[in-house]
Amino acid sequence: MKLKDLELFIVAPPAPGWGGRYWIFPKLTTDDGITGYGECYASTVGPKAMQAVIEDVFERHMQGENPENTELMFRRAYSSGFTQRPDPTVMGAFSGLEIACWDILGKARNRPVWALLGGRINDRIRSYTYLYPEPGRESAEFWVSPEMAAEAAVRFMNLGFTAVKFDPAGPYTIRGGHEPAMSDITRSVAFCRAIREAVGDRVDLLFGTHGQFSTPGAIRLGRELEPYNPLWYEEPIPPDNLLEFAEVAKSVRVPLATGERMTTKAEFGTLLRAGGVKILQPALGRVGGIWEAKKIAAMAEVFNAQMAPHLYAGPVEWAANVHLAASIPNLLIAETIETGGAFHQKLIRNSIRWEDGYILPPEAPGLGIDFDETVARAHPYTGTQLHLQMQEAPCDYSRPNHFEGGAPSTPT
Repeated sequence: MKLKDLELFIVAPPAPGWGGRYWIFPKLTTDDGITGYGECYASTVGPKAMQAVIEDVFERHMQGENPENTELMFRRAYSSGFTQRPDPTVMGAFSGLEIACWDILGKARNRPVWALLGGRINDRIRSYTYLYPEPGRESAEFWVSPEMAAEAAVRFMNLGFTAVKFDPAGPYTIRGGHEPAMSDITRSVAFCRAIREAVGDRVDLLFGTHGQFSTPGAIRLGRELEPYNPLWYEEPIPPDNLLEFAEVAKSVRVPLATGERMTTKAEFGTLLRAGGVKILQPALGRVGGIWEAKKIAAMAEVFNAQMAPHLYAGPVEWAANVHLAASIPNLLIAETIETGGAFHQKLIRNSIRWEDGYILPPEAPGLGIDFDETVARAHPYTGTQLHLQMQEAPCDYSRPNHFEGGAPSTPT
C-alpha cells in the first residue's frame, strides 16, 4: 500500500463561523484505492500559499510511501531544509496529512484509530465548549457582557456540559505581552463572578486568554481570578516565552493550560521540564499529528500532567482529538464546539455522537467519520484573510477595550 494522490478541500463555515474563517482538509488516496481525510490547522500564511505548502510536503516527503511509516515521514518533514526544529507551517501541513494516514490505516485494518493507539481506555470523553450566543442572537455586546455570558453558561449547563470557556480579558495584539488595563481586569472578574453565581459548583470555569500579557500582567490578572476557582488559566503569556510560564505558575493559584499554538514534542517538553504547565492543549492539526500528540501525552504522564486537546477548527481535527483522547490515561477534557456544531456535524454527516456533555468515540473504521465532499465543495473559501488574525492596535488604557471574541462576525 502506497500513498498516491492528494486532493484539498478549503471550506468556509457559514456565518457566524465558529471554528475560524476556513478549514483545510487533505484527502489522501492509496494505490489500492483507500481514502483518508485529515485537517491542517495552520494559519501563518494564506490559504493559497498553504495549499502549495501542503502539496510540497506531500510530494516531497510522503508520496509513494507506505502510510504505516508515520515516524519516517515525520522525520523527513521535521528535518526538511536542514531545520529539525518546530515549524508551525510545515508541521501544520504534515499534521493534516498524517491524520489522513491514520484514517487510511484504520480503514485498511477495519478498526477505529483508537484501537491502533493502544486501545480505548476512555469510553466517554468529557467535553467543554466556549460560551457562544444562541443562533440568531449574535452581537458584539455578547463578548463583553457578564450577564449574557452567565445566561449562556446556564444554557450549556442544561445541555449537559460540565465546563465552559470564555475569554473576556481584552485584546490579543501583534505587540506581544502587555499589562492588562484595569477595566479588563474588572470585566474578567465580573465574568467569573456572574458565571460562578449562575452555575454554582455544577460547571468548571475555564478562563481563556490568548497570550496577551506580560509575565507581571498575567500574575496581576491571575490573582484576581483565584476566588472563583477556575479549572485553568489558559495561555496567559505569549507562546514564544516557554520558560516564563513557570514564573506565572509560581505566583498564581490557578492551574495554567497552554498548547494550541505550539508545535511538536520539543516545545511541550520544554514546558514540562520548566514546571509551569500541567494541562497541555495540543491542536492535532498543528502539533505534528496523532502520533506526535500520543508521544506528548506519554511525556505528560511522567510529569503528572493532563491532556486537554484543543479545537478551534473543523470536524476532522475534532475526530482526531477524540481518538487520541480515547486512548490516553491522562485525559482531562476535550474541546468541542457547542454540541458538535451544526455545520461541523453536517460536514461529517453526524458521524460523531455527543451526549450529555460527553463525546462518544466512534466504532467505525479509521477516524469513524463520513466526510461529505458535496457539502465541502458547496462551501469553498474564496477570501484572502487568515484563519485567525491578531489586532495591530495596542491595548487601550483610557477606555474599555471592546473586542469580538470567538470568531469574526463574517467569515470572509
